Amino acid sequence: MSPLPPDPSQASLAVRERLSEVRYEIRGELAKRARELEASGRKLIKLNIGNPGNFGFRAPEHLQRAIADDMGRTDPYTHQQGLPEAREAIAAYYARRGAPDAVPERVFIGNGVSELIDLSLRALLNPGDEVLLPSPDYPLWSAATILNDGRPVYYSCDPENGFLPDPAQIEARVSHRTRAIVLINPNNPTGAAYPRELLERIVAIAAKHQLLLMVDEIYDQVLYDDSEFVPLAPLAGDVPCLTFSGLSKVHRACGWRVGWALLSGTWDRIGELHHAMDLLGALRLCANVPGQYAVEAAVNGPDTISALCSPGGRLYETRRAVIEACGASEHLQLVAPAGALYAFPAVVGPAAKGFDDHDFALDLMNNESVLIVPGSSFNVPYRHHFRITLLPEADAMREVFARIDRALSRRAEAATKVVPMKSKAKSAA
Repeated sequence: MSPLPPDPSQASLAVRERLSEVRYEIRGELAKRARELEASGRKLIKLNIGNPGNFGFRAPEHLQRAIADDMGRTDPYTHQQGLPEAREAIAAYYARRGAPDAVPERVFIGNGVSELIDLSLRALLNPGDEVLLPSPDYPLWSAATILNDGRPVYYSCDPENGFLPDPAQIEARVSHRTRAIVLINPNNPTGAAYPRELLERIVAIAAKHQLLLMVDEIYDQVLYDDSEFVPLAPLAGDVPCLTFSGLSKVHRACGWRVGWALLSGTWDRIGELHHAMDLLGALRLCANVPGQYAVEAAVNGPDTISALCSPGGRLYETRRAVIEACGASEHLQLVAPAGALYAFPAVVGPAAKGFDDHDFALDLMNNESVLIVPGSSFNVPYRHHFRITLLPEADAMREVFARIDRALSRRAEAATKVVPMKSKAKSAA
């Protein structure tokens, strides 16, 4: 008897094919396994997401008051580009930094920077257009490029160079399909902070090839030791530049979903992009309104992040614990993060033999109850790094690295163990 044909009513719904190219392991398979372990009663130390609220941080009180005081005004939609007074405050903030043409009309407020990255790439790209992205990158940039029918083209930010890019390599990656150069400064996942001379050289490349600069500056005030942050828009001048930032990191308000973008450069170059972003913003009506009432307080209020990043501050001391733990380990190397909320250690020595970052992350979670993110999730060609967030207390981080070192020692021991050769059995007559 021939088999019955499949029942069309039971066929799985097809999904967009390009989703198969998208990776976001920060909240992916390992995070799902973590939830299963927690449901069974396991207590995990989760270092996969830079989410300050999950580690006891709170948004500053003056931001909370600003929302509470204006909650009665938050029911209606606002303008698709954002609350007028919030855009005015953002524009004035960037004007003080020297950004050209920093006016409210050029500010877009979104449901976090993530939405604005997606919206701007949707406005910019035609099928097959290319975007130059750092490797490692924050994987949302790759995903948004792919899902808007673009093609990510990576330039290397190698640990041997402090995770800074080589401008000559960036220019060598430019083709007739290239539309934009993306920078993440300070960088996620490496913590690199880009010096002025490097940024100036990248601006010159964008100017020469008529490219859009897109710079994610969400960690612009999260800096350690004598690290300096140099904003890109003032250096870009007339060159089209989209600068992204928001409330989630510096102001520890991730769940409020308030991000913004400033579009600078000469109007004849950016006018069509502005119109396209405005149209796409209108199609989603507007961003979360209550959170926008905190913007003015955030950009004009007291500095609440520098103390956390200075000696004795929580972020600084946790970073110190990571640097010391990696320095004391025979299995780890670290380029000390200059900014942002992450470290990106490398596994070295015998423990690195046959090392696979995803397998190690799974082993670490199953056997040591620590959740990390494999380095290859950040679109690098190597598999011996991992990312952790600096948000736990320093003592908790020391415990984390004791567990990591224990797991790596087991790997190193297994890799160096001498297995005696078995004598060959004699052939049967």
